[in-house]
Amino acid sequence: MTFVSSTKDTENLTFTLITEFAASRERVWQVWEDPRQLERWWGPPTWPATFANHHFAPGGRCHYYMTGPDGTQAHGWWEIKAVDAPARLVIEDGFANEDGSPTDPEDTTTMVAVLEDASGGTRMTVTTTFRSLEQLERMAAMGMEEGMKQASEQIDAILTGSREGSVR
Repeated sequence: MTFVSSTKDTENLTFTLITEFAASRERVWQVWEDPRQLERWWGPPTWPATFANHHFAPGGRCHYYMTGPDGTQAHGWWEIKAVDAPARLVIEDGFANEDGSPTDPEDTTTMVAVLEDASGGTRMTVTTTFRSLEQLERMAAMGMEEGMKQASEQIDAILTGSREGSVR
């Protein structure tokens, strides 16, 4: 993977991460579509994810949790808003209770993943839009930027079929 850039834009309330992979868009798309592949990279290496539910279709719901080094679990949910394989995915994202229900239905972000052909492989641009500057700053303080970078760095091992570089 080649890290291209990450940008926090407080004026437009967005955070954007751009990476490139030496694989086709169809292959990179699979790391979103297949929950077992998604578990190998969603979340930083020290907080691996488990997807309890993964209904990958418009209107579908996903429930996941990340487990920290001390066993603490942080739950989240997704609602899949749009799927245009293998080019674009739109997800509403929020924090969840243990049963996958939203802790606060108003405390959500919208994440758009765009996959484009680039440099003999695929450029993946993930843009998260926040509801407020306070929400953006809170997520930044929680380490979202570094966490997203670390998570994305794990994708190459999945694309090459290697278990190297993954603690999962």
